[in-house]
Amino acid sequence: MSRVHVHFWAGARAAAGTATETVEASTVRDALAEVAATRGEHFRRVLAASSVLVDGTAAHDAELDRPLSGPARVEVLPPFAGGADGGAG
Repeated sequence: MSRVHVHFWAGARAAAGTATETVEASTVRDALAEVAATRGEHFRRVLAASSVLVDGTAAHDAELDRPLSGPARVEVLPPFAGGADGGAG
């Protein structure tokens, strides 16, 4: 198992109730499941809609099951809305 430092941004931070959490896990998916297990349905919905970065690189679904070989930094970034024109077209 590897130490996984999970960082929550914006709405994910609000849903998690914390900015960071450290867990021991074999894969990123296991780490995310562990942090989700102690939180409610709202957090799980936010997590499902979020992008995940692993050591600064976007991780796609299949990559979340890759065994970790050492410590990892995982960032959970929820969808962001808006823009310069507020979405008006």
